[in-house]
Amino acid sequence: MPQLAITVVGQDRPGIIAEATSALASLGINIEDSTMTLLRGHFAMMLLTDDGADPAEVSGALEGLTADGTLSVEVRPVPEGTTMSASASYLLSVHGGDRTGIVATIVGEVARAGGNITDLSTRLSGDLYVLLAECDLPAGTDVAGLGAAIAAAAERLGVDATLRPLESDEF
Repeated sequence: MPQLAITVVGQDRPGIIAEATSALASLGINIEDSTMTLLRGHFAMMLLTDDGADPAEVSGALEGLTADGTLSVEVRPVPEGTTMSASASYLLSVHGGDRTGIVATIVGEVARAGGNITDLSTRLSGDLYVLLAECDLPAGTDVAGLGAAIAAAAERLGVDATLRPLESDEF
């Protein structure tokens, strides 16, 4: 059986993570990677499991999460051969006044360079808009050129942006 990608989204309430992970543990499923967040009362969780679980059995075990109609759960097999390519990780940060199009414009520059956004969060604090994104850039990327393109786009938007290498978390 393949790895599984499991998503849980909907209205937040206490115990979602405990309930979902307990159901998986009861089936002997190991969570390899996860991300969970809360935005203004809306919960989102994404999990990747180890190999060997039956998607239908996992869906059944997580059925209790959807009983009150406020959460949805999806369980999908991860396609075989899904691998990460050689890349370098960078941190993209943007700060400035809030306005429509900041995310689309700035991450569009990363996409044009063949980069992949692997994590992104934004926050509005009063009038200050903050975007933090981790991105992987393919080997051979003209990082200085990309940084200049991001800076030019940021200037057009009236915000500040920086792109810098992200330290590896490998041990």
